Amino acid sequence: MSTPGDYYRSLPPVSKTYGVACLMTTAALYLGLYNHWTIALEYELVFKRFQVWRLITNFFFLGPFSFPFAFRLIIIAKYGVSLERGPFDKRTADYVWMFIFGALSLLVMAAIPPLYIPFMGPSLVFMIVYIWGREFPNARISIYGVVSLKGFYLPWALLALNLIFGNPLMPDILGMVAGHLYYFLTVLHPLAGGRNLLKTPRWANKVRLLILSAVMALYNTLGVNHVCVQSLNVRSHKVVAYWGEGFQVNAPVPSDPSAGIAFRGRSHRLGGMATRGRSPEQAQTRDQGPVQQPMPAAEGVAFRGRSYRLGGR
Repeated sequence: MSTPGDYYRSLPPVSKTYGVACLMTTAALYLGLYNHWTIALEYELVFKRFQVWRLITNFFFLGPFSFPFAFRLIIIAKYGVSLERGPFDKRTADYVWMFIFGALSLLVMAAIPPLYIPFMGPSLVFMIVYIWGREFPNARISIYGVVSLKGFYLPWALLALNLIFGNPLMPDILGMVAGHLYYFLTVLHPLAGGRNLLKTPRWANKVRLLILSAVMALYNTLGVNHVCVQSLNVRSHKVVAYWGEGFQVNAPVPSDPSAGIAFRGRSHRLGGMATRGRSPEQAQTRDQGPVQQPMPAAEGVAFRGRSYRLGGR
């Protein structure tokens, strides 16, 4: 039986980081460590007093401890993790870019006075629900054990529940708009023959290279031996392999030219030997041993084994 620690360690990095950040933000508010209006989105304070942290911190506040807050954390833990382990598997950079694009879209929409919301975290969470519904349209889900429906209708069902419960609908609608904009630019538009207008930028990898170069230059200046530098380089490659860009599963065009190759394993020819995968011992034995000439093909011979005639040998 798994423990809560095992479950926490099994979560993928992006969903775990965002969920824990939201939980700690609300916990700090409950302990009275800050006033929640100091992290709210206020464009006037951002541009006049340069409180630029408000552009980021407002996405980490999902409300005080309540049932809606717990429900949003469950959405991150279930549907966010499902996206990160499913369509965005080995595409951690793309998943992070999805969050960044959604946040930027919500900030642009919040600049319109009728659409202004001081905390855009619930909208960002609802964007996850919308994208999950588009990626898993035929998945069967149950809402409170009463209604069973397909995943495509999950955002609309949650929107209807918020309407029944009297919760504000504007955060959910803005999240659906941001999610549809991302899905249209990355999936629907390329499927219709257009270009992918929302590719993950490579500035993250460039920043990584700059940091690695600066650290290695510092190591060389301090006279650190070459073994430590090689160890640092190996660790950096592991980080890149974990956080690097992948390819989109539902993309209409493969991301690399070799993606059309259907088989990369060991091949065997009829009457021959394996063309790949030989060990050095097998290769040496084959090179040293006698070369067997193929038997001449005999036309019309259907059987080459030992034959016995009735009443003979």
